[in-house]
Amino acid sequence: MINRTAIGAGTPRRILAAIALSALIAVPACHSYHIDATVENRTGAPIQLLEVDYPSASFGANTLAAGEVFHYRIQLRGSGPLKVQYTAGDGRQAQIDGPLVAERQEGRLQIVLLPGGKAEFHPQLTPQP
Repeated sequence: MINRTAIGAGTPRRILAAIALSALIAVPACHSYHIDATVENRTGAPIQLLEVDYPSASFGANTLAAGEVFHYRIQLRGSGPLKVQYTAGDGRQAQIDGPLVAERQEGRLQIVLLPGGKAEFHPQLTPQP
């Protein structure tokens, strides 16, 4: 029979806690790279079917009113160009090529949609790895 008072009732728990803590310290910290993207409609009219394509995925909105800002957080998988497309208020389809982006970049990206199917891209991203 084991005498618990001699060993200490909490000893096995303390050993397990110490092992678990050691394992957590030994694991390198994972960093999730992301980009905070905003799309601002400065076309002067509402737009429809907004889609922003980036390497491995896309995001968008069904409608975006004039002056409205749409926020989205993306995580890049792979490298390639950004592309924006939407239907303007007059029914015309706009397709705009944006900057090249790469996996492991992070920061902010502002996309400003302008009249005539044009756009400005304002990336504040870490350098490409």
